[in-house]
Amino acid sequence: MSELLLVLLAGVAAGVLNAVGGGGTFVALPALVAVGLPPVTANAASTIALVPGSVAGAWVCRREIPQVGTVSTTELSTASALGGGLGAGLLLALPSTTFDAAVPWLLAFATLVLAFGRRASAALSRGPGRRPGMGPRALLLGQFLLSVYGGYFGGAVGILMLALWGLTLGLDPATANPMRIVQVAAAYLSASALFLLASDALATPLFLTTMLTGALAGGYLGAHLALRLPARALRTIVLTTAVTMTALYFLRALDD
Repeated sequence: MSELLLVLLAGVAAGVLNAVGGGGTFVALPALVAVGLPPVTANAASTIALVPGSVAGAWVCRREIPQVGTVSTTELSTASALGGGLGAGLLLALPSTTFDAAVPWLLAFATLVLAFGRRASAALSRGPGRRPGMGPRALLLGQFLLSVYGGYFGGAVGILMLALWGLTLGLDPATANPMRIVQVAAAYLSASALFLLASDALATPLFLTTMLTGALAGGYLGAHLALRLPARALRTIVLTTAVTMTALYFLRALDD
């Protein structure tokens, strides 16, 4: 398989995964590293490439966006954008060796969130005497902090958002999924703006545009699939990808 075809297919898969439940980073980042990009550059390029797919997914779901607590979509999106920009700044400011060493552990953390986040959130929200509720300031702060993580790494950030809203507000993940797509898009947009200005992601324009094209098609397709395919099947696909990539990165770290 040629390098461009690998990047294109990875872009399509990442776009679909992000639209249907999250986890596109598990495909996009390893694919770009596999074709020779340094991990920090690959992470910046994958974030940029996944933005159009996220925006396309948000457009498809625009009429299904629910209210999250008492916070407006604009306020929540502002918190996401600010956090995503700060996370991107941390990625560029910290030594690349820090990110290289952290990647396997970040993948492992995101995989655990994918595997158990929804179940734990649902169990806690159904607990005895549970009264879901969170003030607007606390909600915006939580959203900001999650978006910082999203701008720095991005893996499973959408799942973390769903877990936060479900645990503190009792919001059903299926109902909240359109808002997840919008907020991930907001965080990625601001992170991508900084990456375009300050990173070397544009040093490999062919890989970047190829993955971007695939992610755009995948994001649009995935947003439609999310409305039709069984949720269990979608989560199984995302989790299988996450476990595989996490194991491969730990093996790679051991070899190094």
